[in-house]
Amino acid sequence: MNGTFDWSGTRREMLRELTRSFTEVREEQLDGLAKEIAGAKRIFFYGLGRERTMLLAFAMRLMHLGLRVHVVGDVTTPAIGAGDLWITSSGTGHLATVEALMGIAKPAGARVVFFTAFPDAPLPRQADLVVHIPAQTMREGGDAERSIQPMGSLFEQTQLLLFDLCVIRLMDLLRPAPEEMEKRHTNLE
Repeated sequence: MNGTFDWSGTRREMLRELTRSFTEVREEQLDGLAKEIAGAKRIFFYGLGRERTMLLAFAMRLMHLGLRVHVVGDVTTPAIGAGDLWITSSGTGHLATVEALMGIAKPAGARVVFFTAFPDAPLPRQADLVVHIPAQTMREGGDAERSIQPMGSLFEQTQLLLFDLCVIRLMDLLRPAPEEMEKRHTNLE
């Protein structure tokens, strides 16, 4: 084990990286995301690993807003169809499961929002809206600078902040009563 570690410097660098990736996401993409969500009959989420965890946090907040949300893979998830929105994420731009599910969601008439660091990969190009997060992922290349953090950590952290930013915008659009949001919070704790 090394003797000293620069906690302060490392914290500053992590925040610098996060600030850069968070603020470089284009506002028109975020506007499109809020509009897609506000106009959807139901919203379905799919992701893997830590990206899935970030999507679950987003799904929870949208449920608190009173929107109808479902997580793909849950046994209570209904069939997707016209008027629905499928939100998925693959930092690398390709996952076999995302490709397979895209082949179900699109023909069923659902619109697709895709979060990725590689917007020009073949799979994201099939989406109705791509939200490009310029952050390091597991895949080499792309336009992101190297992070001091491992693997896709910066991408995933940026996702969580973007999702909370979108919730704030949706609160502005939908005007939910704070007490109604609180009532929707689980009481099975």
